Amino acid sequence: MKHYLISGGTGLIGAALCQQLIAAGHEVTVLSRRPSTVEDKCGVGIKAVQSLTDITPDTTIDIVINLAGEPIANARWTDKRKKLLESSRIELTAEIVDWISSRKQKPECLISGSAVGWYGDGGDQVLTEQSTSSYEYTHRLCDAWEKEALLAAEMGVRVCIVRTGLVLSSSGGVLQKMLLPFKLGLGGNLGSGEQYMPWIHILDMIRLLYFLATNKRVNGVFNACSPNPVTNQEFTLELTLQLHRYSLFSVPARALKIVLGEMSRLLLTGQRALPQRAIENGFSFTYPELKPALKNILDNE
Repeated sequence: MKHYLISGGTGLIGAALCQQLIAAGHEVTVLSRRPSTVEDKCGVGIKAVQSLTDITPDTTIDIVINLAGEPIANARWTDKRKKLLESSRIELTAEIVDWISSRKQKPECLISGSAVGWYGDGGDQVLTEQSTSSYEYTHRLCDAWEKEALLAAEMGVRVCIVRTGLVLSSSGGVLQKMLLPFKLGLGGNLGSGEQYMPWIHILDMIRLLYFLATNKRVNGVFNACSPNPVTNQEFTLELTLQLHRYSLFSVPARALKIVLGEMSRLLLTGQRALPQRAIENGFSFTYPELKPALKNILDNE
């Protein structure tokens, strides 16, 4: 059994991952600004620390999974908000890498979060881990975030970067924000609806993280999204069908730009991203198609 250190452990992905690791018999320590909330959110038997300095030098940490980061879609991207988005990702990752460098016994692996936003607006171009990016804020944020994590490779630590898409879950995230308006018949396309939505079921997200942690021959960048991305229009149609509702409205791009400013690009642009490297390395998806993925989540809501 391994000892995992997880930052961002109380978030949607982190909490689900902690529960799976504990159930499998692993030891888990969560780095959190609010240690008193960790056991309630992540499960009984998980140790919480407020600072990396709380981990003693003789404590063996086998795997570090860095999932921390302020939610990117919760507020307009003011200069103040951008600084918070950057510090919660780039600066914390740098702190983790510095901590790793100070350890006599270094972890086997660092798995560090990123997002498909690294690619910027990909239009309808198929994007794999070898694709280039469109230069905009999400790329600059993710690129700086990734570069900090990759410095751990210089210390002999295996590093995996996970560019995550939209995580679908019954416990929170983007789908939960969509359900109420869709149930009220107020859901609809965002802008043209032609932008791609790279999505992944929470179960596959957790399985992929565990796959990367335990597969010692893999490293580098991995797209964490289903092999079948859909457009916003296709996602809207499938969700309305499963909720037995009609999609009567759409939100004009102009209105989103006025209300959300630069952040509207999260909703009006997309990435037709594919998990090429995960599949090439033998990972198989439990929910590769949107219809059964949504059905599973909605049935367990």
